[in-house]
Amino acid sequence: MYRNRKGYSGGLVALSTALMLSVSAASAQSTTEDSASMAPKPKPEITFTSWTGPYMRSQMLGFVRPYEDAKNTRVNVAHYNGGIAEIRDQVESANVIWDVVDLTQADSLRACEEGLLENLSDIDLPAGADGTAAMDDFVDGALNDCGVGVIVWGTAFAHSKSAFGDAAPASIADFFDTETYPGARAIRNDPTVIMEWALMADGVAREDVYATLETEDGVAQALAKMDSIKSGLQLWQSGREPVRLLNAGEVTMSMIWATTGATASQEEGADFVVNMDGRVIELDLFGIPKGSRYLEEAKDFIRHASSSQSLADMVSHLPNGPTRKSSLAMLSDDVLQQIPNGPAYEDKAFIMSDAKWWAANHGRLEEAFQAWLTAGARQGASGTVR
Repeated sequence: MYRNRKGYSGGLVALSTALMLSVSAASAQSTTEDSASMAPKPKPEITFTSWTGPYMRSQMLGFVRPYEDAKNTRVNVAHYNGGIAEIRDQVESANVIWDVVDLTQADSLRACEEGLLENLSDIDLPAGADGTAAMDDFVDGALNDCGVGVIVWGTAFAHSKSAFGDAAPASIADFFDTETYPGARAIRNDPTVIMEWALMADGVAREDVYATLETEDGVAQALAKMDSIKSGLQLWQSGREPVRLLNAGEVTMSMIWATTGATASQEEGADFVVNMDGRVIELDLFGIPKGSRYLEEAKDFIRHASSSQSLADMVSHLPNGPTRKSSLAMLSDDVLQQIPNGPAYEDKAFIMSDAKWWAANHGRLEEAFQAWLTAGARQGASGTVR
């Protein structure tokens, strides 16, 4: 150790300097940590999962992008092929990565019954644009313990213009009449709709369809009627697939999602017409998978997306029916003339799909349907879109 000219020890000076530097570094680190803790944390980014294609586009423009702008946040968007298998896998593995899912009414009820969805019975939904309380504003079936309504949609049939000309099919019974209206048919690879159609075409009253399908004889009756279209039958899963099949002349009639068909039939080169007779009306609902890490944010998204304005904006981009009655007054006359539950088709026969019945019976009829198909129908493209 030495002393400098002022009599201070060189070692003490070095020690003092080191201590000061250490304190300064610690202070800087503390300041940085304090600043970081005071900085606004990024908002959670929820994932909204829906059907792809024109339907997803209508939702992106109708309420996803507006929600992002209003909340200054981001919504991750994914697509799926329907059903509840993926939701079940996520919930059972405690790896829930979807926060809001667009479900058919039957899937909503099934998933709720299995405990795969969060309970939404107490969600605080906004009143309708006309002041109507939310509980009174939504159409029947659009609210359940785990779901909040999105759209009213329908499945109809379409026929080739070039194949039939002026002698066009007019009723759902004609879909099964291959003698008068020859040619291959296309249906979705699912027992829903086609089995209701088969019984209606075979003379069963609409109000008796599900009671008939409860019985083995009723299922056999439906399948027997379906035998008339089995030769050359095409199966599809993609909502645009029947459009391609009809325009290419591969089938002369096809089951088709009503709004997809109505829009595609106006496209250049379209060679088909959509017929709303016998259409089956269904609903879609929002649901939140059980265990979502962003439950409150997901509820906030649903509140925004299910408002009168959001639903009307969505429908303006693709003419499904809004699940809020107050949204109807916001639609143009042109859109009102296209929605499947609108005034333009009041004179056409239709049936409301019994979602509760299908939730309980889908597995049984799916087994019967697949057994009926074992003779081998060629499937269309996979990947369900609307």
